[in-house]
This record gives sequence, C-alpha cells and structure tokens, in this order.
Amino acid sequence: MLAITAKTLLTPVDAINDPLLLIDDSTIAEIASRASRALPKCRTVDFGDAVLAPGLIDIHMHGAAGSDVMQSDPSTFSNIERFLSTHGVTSYLPTTVTAPVDATLAALERLAARIESPSDRTSARPLGIHLEGPFISHARRGVHPPEDLIPPSIQVFERFWQASRGQIRMITIAPELDGALELIAEAIRREVCVSLGHSDADLASTRAAVRAGAHHATHTFNAMRPLGHRDPGIIGEVLSNSAMSADIIADGIHVDPAVVKIFLSAKGPDATVLITDATAATGMPDGRYQLGSLNIEVKDGRCLANGVLAGSVLMLDRAVRNVMEFGSWELRHAVQAATLNPARTTGLNGVGQLAAGCRADIVVMSPSGEVANTIVGGKIFQAGATA
Repeated sequence: MLAITAKTLLTPVDAINDPLLLIDDSTIAEIASRASRALPKCRTVDFGDAVLAPGLIDIHMHGAAGSDVMQSDPSTFSNIERFLSTHGVTSYLPTTVTAPVDATLAALERLAARIESPSDRTSARPLGIHLEGPFISHARRGVHPPEDLIPPSIQVFERFWQASRGQIRMITIAPELDGALELIAEAIRREVCVSLGHSDADLASTRAAVRAGAHHATHTFNAMRPLGHRDPGIIGEVLSNSAMSADIIADGIHVDPAVVKIFLSAKGPDATVLITDATAATGMPDGRYQLGSLNIEVKDGRCLANGVLAGSVLMLDRAVRNVMEFGSWELRHAVQAATLNPARTTGLNGVGQLAAGCRADIVVMSPSGEVANTIVGGKIFQAGATA
C-alpha cells in the first residue's frame, strides 16, 4: 500500500482539501480527507502544497521526442512514452496520418502490438488508436497527401480494423463525403468514437452525421469550413450543439487565443477536450522531422510542410496552462478538459478521474498547472527512472 498526500486533490469534477489517496498495487484503493481518515501504517509520500489530478490523456498525437508513431523502430514508443510522462500524460491515442493503404495497415499492426504488450510499463500507455484519414476532404486535407485520400468505405475500414486487431478507438471523417454516413453508423456499431474533421461540410451534412452517431469534432477551426453568419457550416453545429464534444489545439498558433476563448465559452468545461496534434518535433530543437511519410520543418514553435501547418510541438500540460490564461479558466476545469472529458469521449474506462477502483495514474501539479511529478500505475515516474 502507498499513501499519497498533498494540499488539494481534483477528481477533477470536485476538489478535496488535505486529501489522502491510498494506492494498492496499480489501483486507487481509497480517497478521503485527512480530517476524516487516519494515516495508515504504510509507505507515505507527501507532495506538500501540490495539487493531485488525474493523469492527462492525449487523444490526438502523432509523435514526440524525435519519434513518429507510424515509424517501425520499436524504440519509437518508449521514447515517446517517457517524454509524455515528464509532462503529466499517462494515457494517449497514437494517431495515424494519411498514407498509402499498405503503409497504414503496417502501422496499425505495429500500434496494436504496442497496445497489447505487457501493461507493467511505468510510463504513458497507448490505450487505442486514432485513425486520422484517409476518409477526409480534399478541400480541407491540410498536409494529408492528396494522392492517398480515399472515399469512406466500410470495406477499407474493415481492413484497417483487422490490422489493428480492433484497437481503433477513434476515427476522424469528413461527413459530406459519399459513403460517410454508412461508415459512421458502422464505426458507432463497433463502439468507435466518430469525430468530424478535415471537412468542408455544410450545416445539413454535419447534422446528418450527428444523427448517424458522430458526437465529436477534431481540432475545431483547423482544416474546417470557416464559420459564416449566413453559412454556419460544420463549425456552427460544433459550437451550438451541446450534445457534441469537441477538441482544440490551444497553442495560440493554430487558433488565436481570442477564438480559443470563444470556443471555451461555447463548449464549456464538460464538452471541451484539449489535444496537442503533437509531432516528432515535440520536445526537440528546430529542424526537420517526419510526420508519417511527410517531411516537416520546425521553426519558432511552428511545424510546417510546404508552408502549411503540420501538427504542433504543444504538450498537454502547456495546453492546460494556456486555457487557464486564454479563457480565465480555473485549474480544475482546464484539467477536466485534458482528463475526464477525453476519456468519456472515447470510451476509456478506469482513467481520467481519481476515484476508488480507477487506475492510479496521477499528475502532481502546482496550482498554476506546472507538472512536478507523474504517477503511472501507482509508480512515481521520474525521467530515466521510477521509484
């Protein structure tokens, strides 16, 4: 048994002052206030004036620390996962980028193998795959290679599904494409989160996709038909439909801070999801890196391919601090957008919250959102070592 104490604990929907959190192996056994529960005789770690919060969850990231999730080198994943843990991330969805079908199939097989590998790792864990492309709009493809985009197809999706051994947890799709509604319905049947993105959809097409089961939006505003006051399009539905959750890249580059504030006001603490769209360049110096099969160049915090934004170098703890600044959100709401909300959106159970029976994935933060320590599966993570 391990006892953890600190000044505050965020569940994240509630705050507990002077908490006592008991960990049995890799699971949270009990959470109480120290005023109501005596400290048991076991190893105790006191984090002083820090805040305990659920481990952060990134549902859209392509790589970090010089490694890309679609690369074949086995060291790719350990590099990424150690780096993520230094920034409070304990779970993530490795995200593909559009590539030839055979290359995507091979990447899905490798990702599935990583997800299914022994779970005693003491750094961030992949809990499923986010398939971004190839079922997206040519008009809003961003940097996704146009020659590799294909119309939505249940048959092709089935090939992806088999290669991933059922580990696809999220798919980004453009709802206006022929065949999209049928694929959305099939993905929903398989309990895959369908997210609308890389889309030029009008309002009617977007609403048809929502009726078919889509309930989320991918990097809102980016690679989307712009909002018009007489042509609201996909963004009009995303911002006005309270039943939809939506994610955003809150780095101040992809979306202006003033527009991030509008988004936060529209979606609120319960429907906002923070993502990074991080690339292999994240945590690395300026230079050239890979995003799937694409060459990207990073300079002054911008990832570009042929002059177009291509992912980011954002980390999720920075996104938490940014929405505290951009939207004047309190830490609890910002943390919820990076923990409970992404878990609920993608159907991840036992993570994203601090409660008895949940996995002991915990980030130790300052009141301003700076990461001090990360606890992964009940083990305190430190760069290069665990204790």
